[in-house]
Amino acid sequence: MNQKHIQHLYWRAGFGITPKQIEQLIGKTKTQVVDALFRQSSKTTPLVIDLIELESFSGDRLKKSKSARMDFNKISREKILEFSDAWMQRFSSANELLREKMTLFWANHFVVKEDNAVFVQQYNNVLRQYALGHFGDFVKAISKEPAMIKYLNTKQNRKQSPNENFARELMELFTLGAGHYTEQDIKQSAKAFTGYNHDFEGDFNLRQRQHDTGFKYFFGKAGKYDGDDIIDIILEQKQCAKFICEKVYKYFVNDRVNSVHIEQMVNQFYPNYNIEKLMRFVFSCDWFYAEEHIGSKIKSPVELIVGINNTVPFKLKNERDSLKIQRVLGQVLLSPPNVAGWKGGRSWIDSNTIMIRLRLASVLLNNAFISSKEDGDFVDAYKQRLLKRNKNNLPFQTDAKWSVFESNFSKTKVNDLKEYIIQQPLNNGTLSYLNNLNKSSKQDVCIQLMSLPEYQMC
Repeated sequence: MNQKHIQHLYWRAGFGITPKQIEQLIGKTKTQVVDALFRQSSKTTPLVIDLIELESFSGDRLKKSKSARMDFNKISREKILEFSDAWMQRFSSANELLREKMTLFWANHFVVKEDNAVFVQQYNNVLRQYALGHFGDFVKAISKEPAMIKYLNTKQNRKQSPNENFARELMELFTLGAGHYTEQDIKQSAKAFTGYNHDFEGDFNLRQRQHDTGFKYFFGKAGKYDGDDIIDIILEQKQCAKFICEKVYKYFVNDRVNSVHIEQMVNQFYPNYNIEKLMRFVFSCDWFYAEEHIGSKIKSPVELIVGINNTVPFKLKNERDSLKIQRVLGQVLLSPPNVAGWKGGRSWIDSNTIMIRLRLASVLLNNAFISSKEDGDFVDAYKQRLLKRNKNNLPFQTDAKWSVFESNFSKTKVNDLKEYIIQQPLNNGTLSYLNNLNKSSKQDVCIQLMSLPEYQMC
C-alpha cells in the first residue's frame, strides 16, 4: 500500500497520520493495513471523567430544592465542557482510532442535546460501544437512553396521549429517510414506545401503566408490538440499509453518491447489519482509493483542529479557548444545532469561517491572531461579541510542541512536506507560491502549508 493511499485511509478513518507512522505501514498490503486499523479498535475504552459532585445529588433533593437544582445545573454545565475537552483530547491519543471516528460519525446521526453531564457521558459511551457493532442492537440501545428519551419527548409518550416525536425521527433521521413511511406508520409505532422512561441515575425503565399493550398496525403487519419489535420490522426494509450506507458513503467517501458503490455496500450490510463488516468493505474497495475521492472532502472543524494537533501537538493555555474556537468555526462538540445535526460538506465554509480556517494554524502554532478587519465582516453575533472583547482580534495562547513535529518529520525534507500535509494535488499557482517561500525552517513551511485552501480538504 503506498503513502498516498495510507494517508487517505487515515484521514477518513481517523484524523491524519505522520511520516513516522507511515513508515511502519509502507510495504504492507491493503488487507494488512485495514486489518491493523480494525484490530486496534476491536475493544472499547469508555471515556470517563469525575462526576462524583453530581452523583452526590438525589432525585428527591432536586425536586424539593430550587437552589439544589441550580447547583446541579451549574456543576453539570462545567462537567459537560470538561467531557468535551476530554473527547477532543481522545481524538489525538486513542489507540482505538477508528472507533473514535465512528463515535463522532454516530454522534451526528443519533443526535441529542442534553444538559445532564451524567446522561451525556453515558450516551457518548453507548455510541462508542456500538460504533462498530450490530446496527439493530445499536438503535434499540439508543431508544432506551435517557438523553434520547428526554430529547425527543419519549417521556411524554403515554398510552392515553401518544407523543410522536421519537417515532417520527426514528424513521426519518435514524433508519429510513423521509418519504419511506406513512403518517399512519408514525402514529402506530409511537404507541409501541409508550411508557419509555428512566430513573434519576439514568437506567431505563418501562412504565407499564403508560405502555399501550394493544395491537399496532405497522408496515402492513399487525401485532402487540413494543419498541424493539418496531425496530426489527424497520430493519427488514432494505431501504434502512440503503439509507445508512448512503450516509456512511457521504461521510467517509464522497459527498456525491455513486449508486453502484451504494448497491455493493447494501449487499454487505443487509440483512445482518454488521457495521464493522460494512466499514471493512468500504476501506478495502479499490474505488475508495480512487483519485476522485482523495482530497475531495471538506474537513469538519473538529477534523481541522485535531488534524493540526496531530501534526504539531499544542496545548491551549486557557482550556475554555477550545470551546471558543469550535464556536467560531461552527461545530461545538456535544452541542448540535438541531435533531438533524450538522449538514457538513460545503456548509462548513462561508465568508466568515474561511478567514479563521486559513489563519488557524498560525494562531494555534505561532501565537498569531485573526483580525476581523482583513477579510469580510463577521455577521454572527457571538463572533462579533468575542471580537469586540478582544479588540477585533481572536488570540488563542498556546504551547506548541514543535519538538514532537521535528521528531515525526525528521526524515522528511522541506520540499517533501507538502506530500504529507496536503491531500489534494496542488495547482500551478500554489506550487509557484510554495517554491518562492523561504524554506529555511520546516516549522514555517508547515504553517504555510496548513494555511493553504487545499489544507481544508482531506
